[in-house]
Amino acid sequence: MSTATPPAAATPDSLSRTASQAGSWVDDNWADWLNAGLQILLILVIAIVLRSVVRRTISRLIDRMNRGAEAAAATALGGLLVNAERRKQRSEAIGSVLRSVASFVILGTAALTILSVLQIDLAPLLASAGVAGVAIGFGARNLVTDFLSGVFMILEDQYGVGDVIDAGVASGTVVEVGLRVTKLRGDNGEIWYVRNGEVKRIGNLSQGWATAVVDVQVGVHEDLDRARAVIVETADTMSKEDPWDEFLWEPVQMLGLESVGSEFAVLQVQARTMPGKAAPVARELRWRIKRAFDREGIVITGGAPAATVTDPAAVAAEGAPVAQGAEENGPAPVQRSASVPPPAAGEQ
Repeated sequence: MSTATPPAAATPDSLSRTASQAGSWVDDNWADWLNAGLQILLILVIAIVLRSVVRRTISRLIDRMNRGAEAAAATALGGLLVNAERRKQRSEAIGSVLRSVASFVILGTAALTILSVLQIDLAPLLASAGVAGVAIGFGARNLVTDFLSGVFMILEDQYGVGDVIDAGVASGTVVEVGLRVTKLRGDNGEIWYVRNGEVKRIGNLSQGWATAVVDVQVGVHEDLDRARAVIVETADTMSKEDPWDEFLWEPVQMLGLESVGSEFAVLQVQARTMPGKAAPVARELRWRIKRAFDREGIVITGGAPAATVTDPAAVAAEGAPVAQGAEENGPAPVQRSASVPPPAAGEQ
């Protein structure tokens, strides 16, 4: 049975020889180490300084954009055309994207440069990073789609805070615009969180101008020219009063006769308004037209005309006014006084 031979004890000569070899190896390579260390330090300093300068420049540019929007919103006309909060959120989102991209590009380039200084082969690393990126992209494709869609929505200014939009899956007023999710306030006060990647089409009801359309239904036997003149006069008076003079961007147009039925005729009125003000303008215009028609005795709804009492003596005896137009449910019956007996059958 053989036994293992114990290692020979290190002699002083071997120890001194190993130490001298290590010292010579350090002496031969210290210059390369120092050179690489200085290069890495210089790369880090340049990357940090460049990143700080770029981010500060982007922040100053965003602040200047916000100040310009606030100054424009402070003017009389700018307050109507410029949404300061919308501009602020849009610029902040763009600034965040630009700062993130700048940091990624600068620090990523610095890291690759440092690895090349350390003489590390980057080909396997880049190949692995590519495979990992593809795997992450497939796993988080919805997140990537939402992010890219949000970036393009913001850059193209498709909508902003305060806009009323129809995003297909939901509609309402934009409360917040994010890179991944857009927050909407519905008509009933509910909050909708819409992923940007799910939005296939957007209808913005707050850009440019809006149109208020009012259909006025009058009796088929009414004088249409007279009704048209009353509508035009009412609309002209409304356009000169506050705040409707700011909401109406063009004179109210009388489009004409929209449709005719057996008991009614429909006149259509159109007004170009400030974005988001079409509904209140239409409601106010209907209100004023109704009051004007009541003053002029024009029947708004169709129906048989009311009977008119032409005998002044009968009017005095009855104490009732002469009917001016048809009511919705037909003419009201004549109320006779108790002191005046009804006519006999032979007198009718």
